[in-house]
Amino acid sequence: MSILHIHNTLTRRKEPFVPRVPGKAGLYVCGPTVYDYIHIGNARTFTTFDMVSRWLRVSGYDVTYVRNVTDIDDKIIERANERGIPFAELAESMARAFSEDCARLKLLPPDREPRATKYVDAMLGLIATLEKKGLAYKAPNNDVYFSVRDLPGYGKLSRRNLDDLRAGERVAVEAAKKDPLDFALWKAAKPGEPSWPSNYGAGRPGWHIECSAMADAVLGTPVDLHGGAVDLQFPHHENEIAQSEGAGHTPFVTCWMHGAFLNMDSEKMSKSLGNFHTLRDVLGKLDSVQGGEATRFFLLRGHYRSEINFSWDTLEDAGNTLRGFYTALREVKPGPRGPIDWNNDYARRFREAMNDDFDTPVAFAVLHDLRGEVNRTKSPELAALLKALGGTIGFFQADPEAFLQGAQTGGLDVQARIDQRIAAKKAKDFALADSIRKELESAGIVLEDKPGGLTEWRRK
Repeated sequence: MSILHIHNTLTRRKEPFVPRVPGKAGLYVCGPTVYDYIHIGNARTFTTFDMVSRWLRVSGYDVTYVRNVTDIDDKIIERANERGIPFAELAESMARAFSEDCARLKLLPPDREPRATKYVDAMLGLIATLEKKGLAYKAPNNDVYFSVRDLPGYGKLSRRNLDDLRAGERVAVEAAKKDPLDFALWKAAKPGEPSWPSNYGAGRPGWHIECSAMADAVLGTPVDLHGGAVDLQFPHHENEIAQSEGAGHTPFVTCWMHGAFLNMDSEKMSKSLGNFHTLRDVLGKLDSVQGGEATRFFLLRGHYRSEINFSWDTLEDAGNTLRGFYTALREVKPGPRGPIDWNNDYARRFREAMNDDFDTPVAFAVLHDLRGEVNRTKSPELAALLKALGGTIGFFQADPEAFLQGAQTGGLDVQARIDQRIAAKKAKDFALADSIRKELESAGIVLEDKPGGLTEWRRK
């Protein structure tokens, strides 16, 4: 039996997954900052860790998947002020939209979804511990900062040297800091901003302290597996380590896992660059039945540590490939579904690929081979295996006929037009039959003539 190995960002090598408690797996993923709709690049991260949580469960682990929601942040406050609404109203609206978008991608809800505003007391407790250990100080402006140079080993995750470091994203250079690299643990209240009472005065938490406090409160430490996008390595995850391990939670995380960027024209897709599509916009342009799973297929068929490029052509290609799988399952109805026989050659190869740092390109290649064998042999048993293996990571579970026909028919009664075409062919009115086929093709409907005079159809 193969053993799951994961590339650990901290050690830069693949390592066996060994959770703190045998048989249990704690997974923490940095979730959205809910000031706007997520973009398709964000969706790649969340789809990756949905796949990871599913595979951990398939591997027999009792999984606690935690994906937090940052519902207090500078961006939320600024956007709410622009709209003239309370920050909590904006955060709630965007959190709800995030859940709706995730459902369209077939993402399973996390087991726990802590919100930062519910854990302020835990954050203040952590800050107090850091202060006692000489790692936090209150500045003249009443902000509380983490003293980076007082923690030995800072920079071990991102492999950065303190003398070469410059303040990164979300690390403001303030005159009140002792060092430009120090980062805010607590921000003093400003007029018109939300705040909470504390021993340091009214204020609100910094960004980094949120995840340290929530991960420890919900999962305990060490966290078995902590994930996020690669751009969170520094400063966010580096600062999480500093806070948690500085407070005595050593190690904070056993295995760090980071997903690569999704690019737009070979450039990182981001809201700051303005070169992004929201996931909601992308899904809105696709068939409501097929689009979510097709987008999921596109996001997962590249290895999570490899950059992929978004274009409408690559998304269409993924949809075409996915429809090929569903076509095979429509043509060969899967037999009774029991437990997966991992001794089967296809199942064994699939599991070996997934256990090799979630190597989805190789796993998908196995599914392609299996689909070919289903088409060749017409075996219901192999069709059932194809559906079951795809199901382990969230694919092929819809009714094939309904999936292939999709939701959009342009107002046409497709079956009525097919019946008219069949009648025209019987009457040898081939011109009419051909015109009906062309009419349906122009509406995105593909006809497939079968033996015995039957005709099936699907969306392009």
